[in-house]
Amino acid sequence: MYASAYVWAKVLNYLEEHLDAVTVSTWFDDVEIVELNETQLIIHSSLEFRREIIRSRCANHIQDALKEIFNSDAKLIVFGDEELNAYKSKGAQKSSMDFNPQFTFDNFVVGPSNRFAHGAAIAVSNTPGQTYNPLFIYGPPGVGKTHLLYAIANGIRKNNPDASIVYIKGDQFTNELISAIQSGKNIEFRDKYRKADLFLIDDIQFIAGRESTQEEFFHTFNNLYEAHKQIVMTSDRKPGDMLTLEDRLRTRFEWGLLADIQPPDYETRMAIIKNKASSLALELSDEVCDYIAKNVTNNVRQIEGTVKKLRAYVDLNAMELTLENVARCIADMYKTEGNTLPTPSLIISQVCKFYSIDEQTLRGTLRNKGTAEARQVAIYLIRKLTNLSTPDIGKEFNKDHTTILHSITKVEAALKTDENLQHHIRDISANINSCL
Repeated sequence: MYASAYVWAKVLNYLEEHLDAVTVSTWFDDVEIVELNETQLIIHSSLEFRREIIRSRCANHIQDALKEIFNSDAKLIVFGDEELNAYKSKGAQKSSMDFNPQFTFDNFVVGPSNRFAHGAAIAVSNTPGQTYNPLFIYGPPGVGKTHLLYAIANGIRKNNPDASIVYIKGDQFTNELISAIQSGKNIEFRDKYRKADLFLIDDIQFIAGRESTQEEFFHTFNNLYEAHKQIVMTSDRKPGDMLTLEDRLRTRFEWGLLADIQPPDYETRMAIIKNKASSLALELSDEVCDYIAKNVTNNVRQIEGTVKKLRAYVDLNAMELTLENVARCIADMYKTEGNTLPTPSLIISQVCKFYSIDEQTLRGTLRNKGTAEARQVAIYLIRKLTNLSTPDIGKEFNKDHTTILHSITKVEAALKTDENLQHHIRDISANINSCL
């Protein structure tokens, strides 16, 4: 069976031959593989109009490409966010090799905010396990951490096609461990990670505060490190700021090299905009590029998303890219004062990630200790971080005003003496803020 990344790269090459590179880059740039085998390919995109374009214009080409590779008919399924969440809730996980082959060092725009991390990633890719092991890359969301992870994997795969590469997200590592314990497959779980030549773990901060996960990761880390296998981790904060991370893990994370990435400065934003526009065959005036660079400042992902949105508007609406049209088109892409409060859904999703429970359980009536604490923390944070009234919060959980008030009061009282809960609240709040 071919590695998923290899098959997806072949599919993209096939699409470029039968469509064109601009079309492929426009509609598939943020697509991720959910599952791939000889009978079906499941991919995910958050944007509905993008999914419709893929289904209507590209599905036949993708299926033809899969038939060439597998010599059998494979069905294409395109998931949105709801379908993906339902799929994950059934225990299905992405393959360890499902990373985007389009992310390379060549298309990573380097600037003062990321030059150090970029150089370290290249060194790791050239000599895995020999320098900067582990490599710990940290910074806010959307600044290029995952891009560098994939670039390292692609570089190592190019130099050593037989290398065993494992990629996982921090919360997925926890979920897989829970599933392995429940099904009695601990040995298989450990073999999957401890036999890797390159171990990539994204959003490592999500294992903090989880005793069993940290215990398992500690032994996995030691096993790989002692075998001189390369470990690369990303996080939204440095190890010293993970309040519920065990000291023995914190010190190991700091053994190698810590490299931070910050949001890009103006010059780097301009370079990213022009680079992305060029890859999409989109002509943007300097005036328009300047407007985007000055207003969309949050992160690289947001900047690239803005340019892709303009490409889509041109394709679908034949819109002329005047400054006035662009300003109106991208008004929702950047933050203005007063619209940065987290939503209840965001808060609930981050609480669920932290406590390793699903949203249906959190919103339900189950009252075991772990679930009750998670629910009360979610209620407390919604009250603290949003403008919602207690009756409005009650609607999120199908509970009355009195129950909501009781949960808030209970958490506030516990925070005065419970240091673990204090750390949990701080870590979850940091996770929420990093998503804004």
